[in-house]
Amino acid sequence: MKGFVFHGPGQASWESVPDPGIKDPTDAIVRVEAVTVCGTDLHILKGHVPEVEPGTVLGHEAVGEIVEAGREVHAVRPGDRVLVSCITACGRCRYCWERTYGQCRGGGGWILGHLIDGTQAEYVRVPYADLSVHTLPGALDGKDAVLLADIFPTGYEVGVLNGRVQPGDTVAVVGTGPVGLAAIATAQLYAPERVVAVDMAATRLDAAKGLGADAVADAREGPEQLIEDLTDGLGADVVIEAVGTPETFELCTRVVRPGGHVANVGVHGKPATLHLEELWSRNLTITTGLVDTYSTPTLLRMAAAGRLPTSPLVTHAFPLDFMEEGYDVFARAADTGALKVVLGEPQHDVLAVRAT
Repeated sequence: MKGFVFHGPGQASWESVPDPGIKDPTDAIVRVEAVTVCGTDLHILKGHVPEVEPGTVLGHEAVGEIVEAGREVHAVRPGDRVLVSCITACGRCRYCWERTYGQCRGGGGWILGHLIDGTQAEYVRVPYADLSVHTLPGALDGKDAVLLADIFPTGYEVGVLNGRVQPGDTVAVVGTGPVGLAAIATAQLYAPERVVAVDMAATRLDAAKGLGADAVADAREGPEQLIEDLTDGLGADVVIEAVGTPETFELCTRVVRPGGHVANVGVHGKPATLHLEELWSRNLTITTGLVDTYSTPTLLRMAAAGRLPTSPLVTHAFPLDFMEEGYDVFARAADTGALKVVLGEPQHDVLAVRAT
C-alpha cells in the first residue's frame, strides 16, 4: 500500500509502505475512505514534535471501512463504515474509566501518526478498536464525518465545555482556524448572547460569521476595545484560545471578565507569560486540555441529523494520492484560503476539487 511518510523535519512523501496487519486481538484494520490534514501534522513536519520517529506514517483522522478485526473486537465487524478517532482508548486504565481518553495509560491517547503509523495511507491499523472507532450513521457523508475525528470534539470539549459556556454569555474565540470555527459552531448549542471572533485573516473571519459569530475583529486592530464596548466594560464571560502563541494567550487573559473562563485549545510551541501580578485577584479559571473524544458519539448523531455545520469547513478536496498537494494547500492557508483539506478515494464525490 502507500502512505504519507515522515522522514524528518521538512521531509515527507507519499510512498510504498508495508500493509498493516493485526498485531493484537483488539486491533482492527481500516481501508481508508477519507482523511484530512491537521495543524498538528504541520507541527510534526516542522520538527516541533520530536517523539515522531522518521519512517512514521502521519495522520490521526479518518473515515473508512473495517476490512479485518481481531478476535477481541466486538463493537464493529468487516464491512462496517467507521470514523477513526484521533484518540485511542484502551478502556481499562483509570483515565479511560473517567472518560479522559486523551490521557490513556494503557497504550492509547494520541498515538496514531505520533507514536505508531497513522491514517494518511490506504489502510491503517487501529488498536483498541472497540473504543477507538465509531460506526457511521448511514446518512453521513465521509467528508462531513471526518471532521468529527478531531476538530469538532476538540473545539467542543476543550473550548466550549471546558470554558463552561452558559446561556446569555459573551464568548470570544481567538483564532478562527478549523478548531476555532468548530468552537464557534458548537458554542451556539448553549445560546450565548453573542460570539465574538478574533483573527487576522479576513477569509477566516468571514467563515466565522457564516458559522454564527455575531461580531468579528482583526487581531491587529485592538479587539480589546470591541469586546469592552460590547460588554459594558466587563469583558467576555468565556474566551477560547485557538491559536497557540504567547501573544494570543495573553490577549485572552486581557479580554476575559473577572470571574470568567479562559479555555486554552491552541497547541503552544513556546512559553507564554502568565501575568499573575495582574490576574491573581480576578477569580479566573484557566483550563488546558488534549481532546478526549468522549463527545464523538453525540456529535455524530447531531451531524447525521443536520445539526452541525460541517460542510462549510471543507474548502479543498483531493484524491488520496494527492497528499503532498493537500499538505501544500493547507500549509499556505493565508494564500489559498484553506480551512480543511479532505483527501480520499476518487469514486467519492468529496474529491471534486473545489479550489486550489
